[in-house]
Order: sequence, then structure tokens, then C-alpha cells
Amino acid sequence: MLIDTYGRVATDLRVSLTDRCNLRCTYCMPEEGLQWLSKPDLLTDDEIVRLIRIAVTDLGITDVRFTGGEPLLRPGLVGIVERVAALEHRPKMSLTTNGIGLKRTAQALKEAGLDRVNVSLDTLRPDVFKTLTRRNRHKDVIEGLEAARDAGLTPVKVNSVLMPGLNEDEAPDLLAWAVEHDYELRFIEQMPLDAQHGWKREGMITAGDILTSLRTRFELTEEGAGERGSAPAERWIVDGGPHRVGVIASVTRPFCSACDRTRLTADGQVRTCLFATEETDLRAALRSDMPDEELAGIWKTAMWGKKAGSGLDDPTFLQPDRPMSAIGG
Repeated sequence: MLIDTYGRVATDLRVSLTDRCNLRCTYCMPEEGLQWLSKPDLLTDDEIVRLIRIAVTDLGITDVRFTGGEPLLRPGLVGIVERVAALEHRPKMSLTTNGIGLKRTAQALKEAGLDRVNVSLDTLRPDVFKTLTRRNRHKDVIEGLEAARDAGLTPVKVNSVLMPGLNEDEAPDLLAWAVEHDYELRFIEQMPLDAQHGWKREGMITAGDILTSLRTRFELTEEGAGERGSAPAERWIVDGGPHRVGVIASVTRPFCSACDRTRLTADGQVRTCLFATEETDLRAALRSDMPDEELAGIWKTAMWGKKAGSGLDDPTFLQPDRPMSAIGG
């Protein structure tokens, strides 16, 4: 069991498969990209599967989310999913993606054992998409979403970040579109995850701003607290149901007290929080032929030291040195 000193138990593992991405989103990385990890620094497919097996078999993990960078850029992704699906205590498996490669991979991922996907899409306007991502791939994301839904990778969740002066007026349009296409929309407050450290709390589109905008067109009924559990999104029933919309208010309404996550970076580091400034190296231990029980012990020790909160509610918060592409969202 992965328990910390505050009594929280981690059952949800986020696994970053690569730090590379085929978009250059303004809130994530600079236009020229980043210095990518070298291949020897990345965990191999076998190493990833072994660590997931230890997490599932020995540490109580029940949910595995594959992230990146962009996880669809990982050549061995389908094989990794298939091997994890074959574990004796099969975890629920999901994938967070920008959606560009989903049209060609959705069916194979479903057949391998993936349960569902989260797709990032911040705008319905191709020109705004190009401005936000610095790439002209809006159509590919839309087609990827459709392919995921048709393959049965449901519920298909769409993650949207609203940015001042770019797409801050699109919340109602995004929700109407999601309802029409049977996607579950979740707005995420912009977080300090950009490598260029350009994030500013002032002017950020908050959860309150988003809900005010949505209520100009929709009736929203808040779900009971018991429905949320440890999920990061607060959810509202849209116009009496059955559709729902979520808001992840990491900055203005932190949910750290209910956090059940542990994270494994693409280069084999355990992170106890997305915003942690310290990591615990599992890769070196793994490559020194350490037995499973000792690797599990290192992981337990790392999680025991997890801090009470992310620090995002502190106006003096300092951004972590590692960009999101190296950590996994």
C-alpha cells in the first residue's frame, strides 16, 4: 500500500511514456520545443511494465493512466497496454492524449485493453487552435475524438484550458458541442506547468469565471460531494442530465486532501505530486537488478514523505524546474 503521513492512499498511477510532443502549446512549452530526454534515459517497455506490475501487484494500484508528453508517440504503446491488461490484478487503464494520432490507433488500443481516453482540445476554432498549439492539426484532433468514441474508448473526456484573449469566450460553445457529440467536457484552470515560466496568477480564467460563463446558456446542478470521491473534477449536471461538465480548479480550489495519485516519469522517477520539486530515482535501482520487494520499498518510502498540498494556493508559489512534458499530466 502507498500511504502517506496524512493517511492518503495512492491507488491511481500516472505513467509518462515520453517527454516528446507533436504540439507546442503556449501554456506548456516554448515554440522551439525542449531538450528531449536521450533514449538511454527513458525507461524501456520491459521496465515500464515491470514497475506497473509491482505497483498493481504489491502496492495496491487499481488505475493506470498513460501520459506524456504525447503518449501516442511511444512506439511500444499498444504492446505496453496489452501486457498491463494481462496482469493478474488487471487495473483500469486510460490515456491522456492530444488526439492527433487517435484516428489510426484507437481501435488497436481498445483491442489491447485500454478502457478510455482523455483528449485535450481547447477550442472549436481552427485558427485559435493553431495560435494555441503552433500547429495546424485541429481536424486531426476532431477525427481522433470520433475514432475513440466509435472504438468504445468511453466515456471520452475532453480537457479544455481557457486562456485570456484567446478562447476565454468559448466555454458555452465547447459544452454545447460536447453534449451534441456525447463527450464529457472538463475545464482545467491553467496551471504553472510551462517550461518558459510565463504563467501568471493575475488574469487567469478561474473556475468561477468558467461557471459564470456556462450559466449564461445552461442550467447547472452540482453533484453531491459523495459522487466526486477523490476525482479532481467537480462536476455539474447539465440541463437536468444525463450529460455532465467538470471543472478542475487546481489553483483556486485545491483538492490535495483527497489526492490518491502517484506518478512515474518517463525517465523512471517517482513524483508524489505534479508540482513536487523532489523526485525519487527508481530507474537506477531497477537497472542495478534490485528485487521487486526492494523497489516497492523505495516507492513506499517516497510516498510516505508526500507533502500535505501542492502549494498552488500560495501566491508565492515557485514553479517546478521540470516542464509537464517530462513529468506527465
